[in-house]
Amino acid sequence: MEPFKIPESLKSLTDPYPHPKGLLEIAQIGGDQARIAIAQLWLSEGIPHSFGCCPAIYEAVRCWLSVKLEVHAKEISLIGSARLGKSLASKKLGKPFLNYESDLDLFIVSRNLFEKLKEDSYRWSSDFEDKRIKPRNKREEHYWQNNNKQLPEIIARGFIFSDRIPNFPEYPIAQNVNNTMWLLVEKLKITPNAPKPKKASIRCYSSWDSFVRQQLLNLAPRPDKDSQHTKRF
Repeated sequence: MEPFKIPESLKSLTDPYPHPKGLLEIAQIGGDQARIAIAQLWLSEGIPHSFGCCPAIYEAVRCWLSVKLEVHAKEISLIGSARLGKSLASKKLGKPFLNYESDLDLFIVSRNLFEKLKEDSYRWSSDFEDKRIKPRNKREEHYWQNNNKQLPEIIARGFIFSDRIPNFPEYPIAQNVNNTMWLLVEKLKITPNAPKPKKASIRCYSSWDSFVRQQLLNLAPRPDKDSQHTKRF
């Protein structure tokens, strides 16, 4: 019998809310084993930093979302600066979560919801390409073009951004998710001791493997900070 073995780099990682810079350094020197551990534990489990004043609010939010979106509460989690207290994003590394300024980045791991959002995504893409639906202005046209171009690659990687599907009745699942995110922000505004995000969004994953694979990409070393060859989304 042998003892459990962990990467040397993880032995110093004892804080549930480590500073993003140190976390990235450990992720980038520790190899995939360290990155998988960080993705599965520090980035997806436990009480998010932003709900530290009253963890029960976080559970109340998940239970409310589970009813609105027809998923299990344990399939709902939080990532980004709201989880660690500071941002891991390269352009905002270390920036703290700030009420009324920062976003609430939720994610759901649900094959059922993923498939429903995928249907809405394909329907919107077809409507857009066949001009059955048209953007309302140049700015919207720019975003629609980019979203439509990225759609096949994102879906192939096992996730979907609900807010990249227009909030129209023709796409009822995405519309329900997007409207629920608006309601969530409004409910948090009037809830004492709750975070007050500027906005909230959901990324839906088809499986936990898809979530972990995406986090491995986000945590991997960046050979060239100006390189655009690797899309992290």
